[in-house]
Amino acid sequence: MPSLHLVDASFFVFRAYYSIPDHMTDAEGQPVNALYGFARFMSDLLEHERPEYLAVAFDESLASSFRNRIYPAYKANRDPAPIALKQQFARCRELCRHLGAADYSSPEYEADDIIGTIATRMRPAGFRSTLVTRDKDLSQLVHDGDEFWDYMAEQRFGYEDIAARFGVRPERMADYLALTGDAVDNVPGVPGVGPKTAAVLLAEFESLDDLYANLARVPTLKMRGAAGVAARLAEHRSAAYLARELTRIACDMPLVVSSASLRRGSPDLVALNGFYDAAGFGPMLRLQAERIGRQLATA
Repeated sequence: MPSLHLVDASFFVFRAYYSIPDHMTDAEGQPVNALYGFARFMSDLLEHERPEYLAVAFDESLASSFRNRIYPAYKANRDPAPIALKQQFARCRELCRHLGAADYSSPEYEADDIIGTIATRMRPAGFRSTLVTRDKDLSQLVHDGDEFWDYMAEQRFGYEDIAARFGVRPERMADYLALTGDAVDNVPGVPGVGPKTAAVLLAEFESLDDLYANLARVPTLKMRGAAGVAARLAEHRSAAYLARELTRIACDMPLVVSSASLRRGSPDLVALNGFYDAAGFGPMLRLQAERIGRQLATA
């Protein structure tokens, strides 16, 4: 089965921005710390992993997703990205193109939805996906043969490993988050239902729908305060279903992809040299790009 690497780019851009000092600037005084960190990540990924098929997904906005129409408070707890960071996102996307990697973003859908849609579209063609991220939300996309790669921790998880790592099987992750809520994204869940309780419920019931269809069984479960949990579930049913609309990754967004469009190209060394000159980067990344190009030429 051909392997398709799907990169959750925004995580790596944010991480670089907050871990590399912002006094790293180009000749015009514009910060390039996030760009440099992302360039190192992408170059290392390409050189050492050598993916044949690759897509890099970026978040475009925290306030224009279809989820904001469903629930205006979605992600409203997050501060807007600093201007110095926003300016670097476009340059990170340009870098991907120079490196030969397809990049995607959307004002309507999030990077998770882009990754989910590409994985879903390519699966019937025999592709297995490697999700390069550390966002547990994306674990819901893992099918048999796929891989969740926590790149920073150097840990990889297959379908059978997800439950031990995150508490529930991949296909139940959206329901799990609907029950517990997601403070990072300002998603309300069912009050009083934490990770342990949600894991017990979804070990007993196949889905949120199955849970609510058999709510009368919840007080009989062997867990502390089962009757109270059943009462809270009944009281907050609408909140749980609203949350699932927010936590479920959209795998059917309008997006045209093919094996040809996802096949990685060779780095454009001329364009990269000019790009790195403008950013004020030294020889290390240029030499790495040359090695990546030679790898593809001899593959």
